[in-house]
Amino acid sequence: MADADSVPPAYPARWETDAVLADGSVVHVRPVRPDDAERIQAFHARQSRESIYFRYFTPMPKLSARELERLTGIDYVTRMAFVALEGDDIVAMASYDVWRAADEAEVAFIVDDAHQGRGLATVLLEYLIVAARENGLHALTAQVLPSNRRMLSVFHNAGFEVSSEFDDGVINVRLSLEPTERATALIEERERLSEARSIQRLLFPESVAVIGAGREPGGIGHEVFRNLLTCGFEGPVYPVNPSGGHVSSVRSYPSVLDIPDEVDLAVVCVPAQAVERTVEECARKRVRGLVIMSAGFEGLEIGGRPAERVLAERALRAGMRLIGPESMGVINTAPSTRLVATFADVRVDEGPVGMLTQSGTLGIAALQRAHRMGIGVSVFVDIGSRPDVSGNDLLQFWSSDDRTKLALLYLESFGNPRKFTRIARRMAREKPIVAVKAGRTGHTDPDADRMGLGPWWPTDATVDALLSQSGVIRVDTPARLFDVARVLVNQPVPRGRRVAVVSNSRGATLLTVDACLHSGLELAPIDPTTQAALAGLLPAGAEVANPVELTWQADASHYEAAVRAVLQADGVDAALVVYAPAVEEHRAKVARALGLAARASAGKPVLATFLSSEVGVPLIGGEHPIPLFEFPDEAAAVLGTVADYGAWLAEDPGTVPVFEDLDIDAIRAYTMDLLGVEGEGRWLDRADAMRLLALAGLPVARERMVASADEAVAAAVEIGFPVALKASGVARYQPGEAGGVALDLHDEGALRAAYQRMCTHLGEAMRPALVQQQVPPGAGVMVGGHQHAAFGAVIALGIGGAMSVARSEVAVRVLPLTDTDAGRLIAASPVASLLEGVPGGAPDETSGSPVASCRAFLLRLAAVLEAVPEIADVVLNPLIVGAEGAWVVDASVRVAPYRWDPAPPVRRVT
Repeated sequence: MADADSVPPAYPARWETDAVLADGSVVHVRPVRPDDAERIQAFHARQSRESIYFRYFTPMPKLSARELERLTGIDYVTRMAFVALEGDDIVAMASYDVWRAADEAEVAFIVDDAHQGRGLATVLLEYLIVAARENGLHALTAQVLPSNRRMLSVFHNAGFEVSSEFDDGVINVRLSLEPTERATALIEERERLSEARSIQRLLFPESVAVIGAGREPGGIGHEVFRNLLTCGFEGPVYPVNPSGGHVSSVRSYPSVLDIPDEVDLAVVCVPAQAVERTVEECARKRVRGLVIMSAGFEGLEIGGRPAERVLAERALRAGMRLIGPESMGVINTAPSTRLVATFADVRVDEGPVGMLTQSGTLGIAALQRAHRMGIGVSVFVDIGSRPDVSGNDLLQFWSSDDRTKLALLYLESFGNPRKFTRIARRMAREKPIVAVKAGRTGHTDPDADRMGLGPWWPTDATVDALLSQSGVIRVDTPARLFDVARVLVNQPVPRGRRVAVVSNSRGATLLTVDACLHSGLELAPIDPTTQAALAGLLPAGAEVANPVELTWQADASHYEAAVRAVLQADGVDAALVVYAPAVEEHRAKVARALGLAARASAGKPVLATFLSSEVGVPLIGGEHPIPLFEFPDEAAAVLGTVADYGAWLAEDPGTVPVFEDLDIDAIRAYTMDLLGVEGEGRWLDRADAMRLLALAGLPVARERMVASADEAVAAAVEIGFPVALKASGVARYQPGEAGGVALDLHDEGALRAAYQRMCTHLGEAMRPALVQQQVPPGAGVMVGGHQHAAFGAVIALGIGGAMSVARSEVAVRVLPLTDTDAGRLIAASPVASLLEGVPGGAPDETSGSPVASCRAFLLRLAAVLEAVPEIADVVLNPLIVGAEGAWVVDASVRVAPYRWDPAPPVRRVT
């Protein structure tokens, strides 16, 4: 940390971060400070003459005092500079200076000769682009020598629009800062690759040190060391014990600094108070990664800050990624590594499942259950309290790991929910993600009271929305996590919900059909041709319509024939088989027969229930394993869950619309003006709220505040009849004049009469009164927008008007919102049937229908909330939605400074 005197008042500390490079290593990125002069001079002295010439166009063995002052004395607006550091050494610099036009700046780079090819220039360019846009610039320019091909490629590979021309021996490059789809895609791909490689460095070490490896069996460090040895780690393992000597007949070292060879990964098992010193020694040793198992950090501080965060920052400054603290360890079953860095005594089989947990005890139980279920693991990681490595990092790795086909997550919290959504949406298209998210009952959120959504914001509904929008399969229990896993590992994802039930027991058949329907599945129609074929194959008396009842006479051959036939039928997406066995011998034969039938399943899943079968048998069928469940309702529930995932895969993900008419700069400027110099959050008065929404292009009913009947008439003439008259002093409107609102006032006489009656009934509540444009007829709904501290921008939809008190349930979606998401939000909300019943509107989503009007409004509001996060809360109750559009007739808006600190600290600016 720099001394307070070395940090100028304008220093933008928010830009300090740790960035992952193309090779998976980490550097610290921050703006230049005045105290960097000595570091910059040392950095400059290490560079080759060629690099210096590329940067300054002239030989410059040493920077002058004037040049150093120019490089460090910046205002962070018209002149901006970033440095990348490893430890305390600068390894790259990038800067811009505004010149010529006020909206363009010239950019310059220099990367340490010893660190070129790691992606440093690209990372710093990303930071410069975001800073330049924030400071109102529209383009960056550069003069580049033709021989400096590396820098030219940095500009062209950025993905932004680049133009160049050759003039007087140099190439003039202009980089537009207008975002493009290609630039966004390239930034996300660079982020994915760099973070995946960063995790790969942790999981594929060539050498491991166990710091705190005791001599006595039973200690955490001792057991970790023994597991690494006995499970066949392909590399040297070094025990570190302050007493020296030997651990399990292997020479130990008093400190990691005493190990004569390089150390890739250090597993830290020392008391919490000793971890700080251990991290510093690992940094000096240039260890590449840490797994900290030590616990006891709650309430522990270093320099007045939470110890876990400080330790993570120190590790990252030294280029080390960190798993833990409070981690039970990591496992990588790859034959080239065989890394079992955990104290748990568990057996892990190699396989296609990546597992992540935030609980050590649950992690051990999960590994034990995976082994019992016959589920092989590619990588297991307990991320512990995750001040650095989070679930997002592991998803980035698994998305590109050929060995991993399925990810299982036990989550207590998210690192960066917005990033989780983006990564999961991409990965789930290729590899299923199944998650247990703890805390369903922990739904209390005092933010919701401000939004008029009842006493609590529906936090669990928000989590559910985040996961479902991302294609993540959410389950309630760890047991169900593994039930879904063994289906997805061994069976294809169903293409639909149509299920054929094959059974030999009447009672079990009825139970199975009920369970299927309850789980959102459908009984598949069996076509006449298939029914005729079944009739010729099955015992006398068998039912060949769905469900297919084989009778008690059915043997293994009948089961094989029936399952083959229904799976080959066009109208069937999956088969659920129930067998009530008589003897063990028959059960084994039926199991083999089902395996043969599954081989010819044409990409359709098969699940089975053997009544009275041995509890705990997870798979049957030999080479073509079929998941076996104890009862048919369990099988149906899992199949329904997997079918939901199949429906998500089949659904068009939609697009986030771009509203060309939205003047985001104007909306943000007006919002910041309302926020004021003090920058304290506040609810806007009605006029400001309606004006802000109108500026955002949302259809707002025209209105005027009036203090007399004459003013009401004048306002109505200006607005245009018909109008509505409302009492401003009524907290919540009810139908009728006594409830504070008179509608459909078509002329002066009706308006005056209503005004007088309402003044008589409501008194002071009519001072002032509101004359408002009478909007077209429609349904009253409630729309809420909120900048959630954990999840970012979210949007809620529910019943509006007086009914919002009686029916407070809402549907929620996390932004960004695609057109598909908006449709699903409406369908999941209690307003779906309400909109379909609006007179004059089409009962579907076609253009001109209330559903289409609602969807269009939600998408526009979502675009505004995404672009201007200082709009902290929006409550529209009611929003009138009809066939002609959606109209804001009442609104509450809160503006507040945007303070959202994404965790973990390692991130890329995108």
